[in-house]
Amino acid sequence: MGNLKERWGKWGEKLAPFVLLSPFLFGFIVFFLFAFFRTLYFSFTRYDLFTAPVWIGLGNYVDLFSEHLFTRALKNSLTYALIVTPLQTIFAMLLAVTMNQKMRGIKYIRAAYYMPSVTSSVVITLIFVWLFQRKGLINYLLTMLRQYSGLISIFLILMLVSQLLLIVKEKWKNRPVSYFEPSYIVLSIAFASIVTYLLKDFGIITIAEVEAVNTIWLNTRETVPGWAGWLSFPRPLGAIMMINIWTTAPTFMLLYLAGLQDIPKEIYEAAEIDGAKGWHKFWYITVPQLSHITFLVVIMGLIGTLQMFDQVAIIGFQAPLESTVTLAYYVYHSAFPTTAIPAAGMASAAAIILAVFTLAIVFVQRIFMRERRD
Repeated sequence: MGNLKERWGKWGEKLAPFVLLSPFLFGFIVFFLFAFFRTLYFSFTRYDLFTAPVWIGLGNYVDLFSEHLFTRALKNSLTYALIVTPLQTIFAMLLAVTMNQKMRGIKYIRAAYYMPSVTSSVVITLIFVWLFQRKGLINYLLTMLRQYSGLISIFLILMLVSQLLLIVKEKWKNRPVSYFEPSYIVLSIAFASIVTYLLKDFGIITIAEVEAVNTIWLNTRETVPGWAGWLSFPRPLGAIMMINIWTTAPTFMLLYLAGLQDIPKEIYEAAEIDGAKGWHKFWYITVPQLSHITFLVVIMGLIGTLQMFDQVAIIGFQAPLESTVTLAYYVYHSAFPTTAIPAAGMASAAAIILAVFTLAIVFVQRIFMRERRD
């Protein structure tokens, strides 16, 4: 009896982890492995969800690269990933550096900047659809910018000249002062504001009379920038890029913020003793110390941008399909078209290609991480 109890006890210890993992393993097997291999099989068949699949080998993959909508989706996805990923990475890092400063109410400011990431993407996209209308807020702000461009230019020139003169004066007296001294920035802004207002009040500078900006952001096939040729991208896709950068950067900001708070302060103190200024500390200390966070953010950003779906689906018929379609949306559109017969085989092949792109990025990440450990 004693040996039997010991055997049951050992078997129980071995089975306990699998019992605890069984809910995850069940979901993984049913909703991932089974779905993946079924999709892989369908990618080699002609299948419309209603009749039995017919084996055609690599026919779907050959047809995909000869189909205009798929090649457009592939180009849009790659363009989207290559533009959005670096921009949201840079913006997230600069935002984290700003949010890492010690100031009153910084926690509330961080929460305000993080709100776009926790807000429903459906709600945010619908708001941006309204903003991007021809008579929307974005065109209105662009019109105001063109009207007041002269005043803004004069204000910026006066502020920079004032700031430079104040700094040169202090340096001439051999006083250590930064080019971005906060107190002098306040004085320069006040001086430039007063002088600009007086110039406008006396009629020396006037508000320009310009036509209202009437840019079509969504319902167009126009590509931008016009001089870039095949490197240009549809303007509606650019609008979606703006939405995604604004909503995704705050999430990556948290990762950078955690990395910034993990950098030893002694490194900055030693650099200050050696005479390093703000920009030098940022470029030679902050950026290298956050390299592991940057690598993670870039990988997550690339995977997220390649799989971007929700903004395109929500914008829907507000923009031409070929101007906004991505690989993820192409899979959905092919499997569940509005009027045509479903092309589940083609959709499965496109899904496998998207999975290959994603796995390739993960593979590259593993190689770089292994090299860093070695």
